[in-house]
Amino acid sequence: MSIAFTFPGQGSQAVGMGKDLADAFPEAAAVFAEVDDALGEKLSDTIWNGPEETLILTANAQPALMAVSIAVIRVLEARGLDLGSKVSFVAGHSLGEYSALCAAGTFSLADTARLLGIRGNAMQAAVPVGKGAMAAIIGLEHDDVGAVCREASSLGACQIANDNGGGQLVISGEKQAVEKAAALATEKGAKRALMLPVSAPFHSSLMAPAAEAMREALAKVEKRDPVVPVVANVLAAPVSDAGEVARLLVEQVTGQVRWRETVQWFAANDVTTLYEIGSGKVLTGLARRIDKTVNGIAVNTPADIDAALAALLA
Repeated sequence: MSIAFTFPGQGSQAVGMGKDLADAFPEAAAVFAEVDDALGEKLSDTIWNGPEETLILTANAQPALMAVSIAVIRVLEARGLDLGSKVSFVAGHSLGEYSALCAAGTFSLADTARLLGIRGNAMQAAVPVGKGAMAAIIGLEHDDVGAVCREASSLGACQIANDNGGGQLVISGEKQAVEKAAALATEKGAKRALMLPVSAPFHSSLMAPAAEAMREALAKVEKRDPVVPVVANVLAAPVSDAGEVARLLVEQVTGQVRWRETVQWFAANDVTTLYEIGSGKVLTGLARRIDKTVNGIAVNTPADIDAALAALLA
């Protein structure tokens, strides 16, 4: 029986997130200051004061969410948590994989912030606004969604971007093809097929220019083997080699986030508790729907930190 830490992805951001941590803990405040310095801007001001339309921009939301997650980690560590001895695995949803790797020591905090700034800008710039789209398909099996994507791909790129579990899949690609796939999914019995208000078709082949940008950026940063294995998005299996980690992060830009399989892998490998480290409770809710034998616990407030430490250090 073991523990894993998971780290949320885009969509979990909220104006004001992490402010209570920075006010309560100097270690948390130091994380936000270091991220500001690394990016050369007061991202913390946007995180805590908005406006929301600025925070949700991909190049801001990605390092912002990472900063909140690492603020929680630094507070836990300052109060006695040793990640390498108490936690068996880490994993993160899309950008959250960078948070997981920072927590596990693969990248420094400053490098992680810069990598996510590059990633956000590159993903935004990869496809002209209006050309790409994403849609959530609720209530169809993975194979059925794959089939409608293949059928719709006669109109352009279309593929599964996220397999979030609980009957929720997200598809991504060229707008015309995604709209067609969403309509086909409804015909095949999906409960809902909902176009998403996103600014780019993430985790699709259209992101190839962003993948190349990340290949270049990752080649230039110092990398260490993670102190605990990271269960990689594109494999849904653990990786412990820094070079392999970097290769998979490049692949992740255009590849599928296999979150359902990640949680199933945890359950099959005696992980009983998933602590969601950072803003929101999205991953905790998904874990509950994917496998009821896994207990999800969100950790993002001072009270949450106290409760987690009481359990982890018992």
